[in-house]
Amino acid sequence: MTVEAGLLSLLRERGWSLGVAESLTGGLVVASLVSVPGASLTLRGGVVAYDSAIKTSLLGVDAGLLRAHGAVDPEVARQMADGVRHALAVGGRDADMGISTTGIAGPDSPDGQPVGTVHIGVSIPSGTFVTSHVFEGDRAAIREAARVRALEDAFDALS
Repeated sequence: MTVEAGLLSLLRERGWSLGVAESLTGGLVVASLVSVPGASLTLRGGVVAYDSAIKTSLLGVDAGLLRAHGAVDPEVARQMADGVRHALAVGGRDADMGISTTGIAGPDSPDGQPVGTVHIGVSIPSGTFVTSHVFEGDRAAIREAARVRALEDAFDALS
């Protein structure tokens, strides 16, 4: 069983819904989830928030935080994961889990952080968790590593 299928299965068992906010991965996380038959039973949707203004307006990320630290920051990942749960509320009920990705895939780093720096947020009712990584490889490899790790972190949060 793939990590995507395992995550969706655990969410279905709990009766939970999922929302995803992606910057660095640009939709890769959602695309891998929708490749699993029955994903629509759990996945509410995703937001590709590549522009900081979208992070602020749709996901509620603090504009001052973005100005002070930029988009590649653990607290931004935390706020994106929390924010997507609320942004994808249905019938007044937030999504039960939010996953977020933000980072630098390269080839250059606009703010001096190492290429491959990635922050992943997972928000569930009991709290929000952020992991930080520096992945190796080219742009595609970094984005793929972030996609896989985001799904693994979300799975681990439920296990």
